[in-house]
Amino acid sequence: MIHNLNQVNFQGFGVIPPERISAAQHADALGSRRVLPLSAESAAIYRAQSDTWLRCQEGATVLSVSQDGNRFTHYYLDKPVYVHAGIYFCLSPFLGKSTAEIAAKLPPLEAGQWDSQQNFRVEHNLQVTALYTFFYQEKERGFLFPGEAHPMVELTYVDQGSLHSVADGQDLLLEQGDLVLYAPNQWHMQYADTAVAPQFVTISFDADGQGLEQLYRRKWKIPPKAAPLLQQMLLEQEHPDSRTNDMLLHLLSILLLTLLRETAAPAEKAGSVRSLHNENEIIRRAQQYILANIRQKLTVPQVAGQVDVSASYLTALFRKNLQISPGEYIRRMKLQESKQMIRENNLNFTEIAAALQYSTVHHFSRQFKEKFGITPTEYARSVRG
Repeated sequence: MIHNLNQVNFQGFGVIPPERISAAQHADALGSRRVLPLSAESAAIYRAQSDTWLRCQEGATVLSVSQDGNRFTHYYLDKPVYVHAGIYFCLSPFLGKSTAEIAAKLPPLEAGQWDSQQNFRVEHNLQVTALYTFFYQEKERGFLFPGEAHPMVELTYVDQGSLHSVADGQDLLLEQGDLVLYAPNQWHMQYADTAVAPQFVTISFDADGQGLEQLYRRKWKIPPKAAPLLQQMLLEQEHPDSRTNDMLLHLLSILLLTLLRETAAPAEKAGSVRSLHNENEIIRRAQQYILANIRQKLTVPQVAGQVDVSASYLTALFRKNLQISPGEYIRRMKLQESKQMIRENNLNFTEIAAALQYSTVHHFSRQFKEKFGITPTEYARSVRG
């Protein structure tokens, strides 16, 4: 990438002379100037023997500088500069051809030839190129998927309950907030314990670039920064438009990059780790209490009291980490529970509404339709055949 040329980011390589003094005055102080015709195909690398004055004369020129002759930083040469003695530099056209002026008390030494394949563009190191499936799956208790292998990468994220992931002879228990990536052509199976009805996201995709291999064959707790990306993907799928597919590819790319950055991040300060752990523990306990008592009448102050924090603090934690309020989380979990109750087919809609503490069956039906886009009757018809 080409950087802006200024005094701050050019430190260590040289200086930018004051604009009030003409270029000719600077150059003449160092001796005669000469003009260099520049071509990307025949650009030389120089090492400055003394402070060397440089200026673009015609066209657009890129100045590449290095302290060791290996790692170069690129600048758009839109003003005169002095390159310090000992610095390696190369002048090349931004596009097509250009010319530059050079002046120095001691002429720079040629130290090599610029790689003509050098590209100043920023390009993707990792990018999702195709999306095949994106399912939100709600399974029965004791669910079993016997296994498969396919050429796509697959991501599984557990939203509710828990799920066993078996691959390469290893059985990983994925709990709420955990995810796993299966490598291309890696055989894998999934199952749930007999008392667990898991809900999870499955995404299969192709990606170009390097780094994903670092994420295979282990489970990950989704980082706080990545959770909103997955939630945004689900929202995109619920309300699609002409840009949805592009957004899904883009969001999944960012999610994977966020995971990779987390794996490479240096250890946080102990205080920060403790603070984050405490916040996550409070949220986890609150979620467990809500799920264990989902058929009871629940209020935010009641849940907050169970985890020994104030209602306002619990609300702040939920909004910070889950991007929803505790009240909205309770509502969503009640509606998810209603789906399970409809699939079990033991109660009618009025009884389900009463069991989940809705004031009326009409209130329950309205919220169900707002959340899932279909009525409880339509959902029951779809799952019971």
